[in-house]
Amino acid sequence: MQMSANETNHAAEFSPVFLSAFGFAQLCSWGTLYYAFPQMAVAMGAEFGWAKSEIYAALTIGLLMSALVSVPVGAAIDKGYGRSIMTGGSVLAGILFFAWSQTQSQLWFYVAFGGIGCLQAAVLYNASFAVVARHCDTSKTRDYVTTLTLWGGFASTVFIPLIEYLMGYFDWRQVLMALGLVNILVCAGIYCFLPRAGAACTGKTPSPEETMPKTAPAWALRQPVFWALLVCFVLYGAMETSFRFHLYPLLGENGLSSENAVFILALFGPAQVAGRAFMKIFQTRSIASVGIFVASVFPLALVAFALFPQSFPVLVAAAIAYEAATGIMTIVMGLSVPELLSRTSYGAINGMLNTPALMSKAFAPAIAALVWSSSGSYAGLLYGLAAVSATMMLAFLAAIFISNRNSITNKAPA
Repeated sequence: MQMSANETNHAAEFSPVFLSAFGFAQLCSWGTLYYAFPQMAVAMGAEFGWAKSEIYAALTIGLLMSALVSVPVGAAIDKGYGRSIMTGGSVLAGILFFAWSQTQSQLWFYVAFGGIGCLQAAVLYNASFAVVARHCDTSKTRDYVTTLTLWGGFASTVFIPLIEYLMGYFDWRQVLMALGLVNILVCAGIYCFLPRAGAACTGKTPSPEETMPKTAPAWALRQPVFWALLVCFVLYGAMETSFRFHLYPLLGENGLSSENAVFILALFGPAQVAGRAFMKIFQTRSIASVGIFVASVFPLALVAFALFPQSFPVLVAAAIAYEAATGIMTIVMGLSVPELLSRTSYGAINGMLNTPALMSKAFAPAIAALVWSSSGSYAGLLYGLAAVSATMMLAFLAAIFISNRNSITNKAPA
């Protein structure tokens, strides 16, 4: 929300206790709304006999719905309604988990999970980052974003075994009800303490430049740096979901035992957290330099998977490097808008970037499957994803170059 120069501002500063609680709520939101799906899919397939493609169509629907509401959700958070959106979103998510648990038909399932997809845009990282950008002093943004992602990085580590444990004692419908209660009692119970709508968005009086129309989303659409970031976000989304959803069968195709494959997959959560922990150490480094380094890791890791498909030590090292880079990339993408484009209208601009990125995530795994079918192996797909990641890195470099050039131009005397 834009504020006039004569308004008095008092930026919100989260206490360590509340920041930890906020992070824990993000852990629970991610663990329920995102990571619970594969285990529920297996249980539902066993009960209904639906094909995997029919069940996973719900995931595509959810991602598309999340993409469609990203911009209006971000714009509402920019206006100061983050607390209402995240609290209400968690309550609605809980209700939809109860609705999901009553599934008797595919249509009911698709409607329920489509609604959950909408609420992913209201409570996961993009929403929480927008709340931080809207209400907190810019000097705190990187630290808060990094802390939230550190908590969120443990979501799969905590909830996948927790859900597996619960499934040993209850059926999947009862487990979904329990996950719904987590959203209502835990997540909403914490998000309701976020800054209220009237809280200020900065810790200082805005400069004349910050109150200019150029900070509006319409201005962002006219900036080359926006389009460079858009290409980067879309390619990253396509690469990340294609690799993640095809890694297990890829490892099996290469002759790895299921135990070794599961071991590599189990490294993902800790590797992401380790990468984000390093962000705490290198807080003095600019997001631009961190992003360049991280983006360069992806093609190297993917090529390693292709060149050494049966070398377990190499695959372990490549998986750790890839996931540590993924963990850091979440932070880089979250901070790219304020550091490279605009420090205001964060929610709306970030939503415009993430809408096509989420769409690419929705369709990329199916396209990757077609690539595998046409080539007969995953080697071709890996080299293709390496090329995609290299192009993503070039797009990010272009965004940095354009942003720096614009900064110099803006500082030049009239």
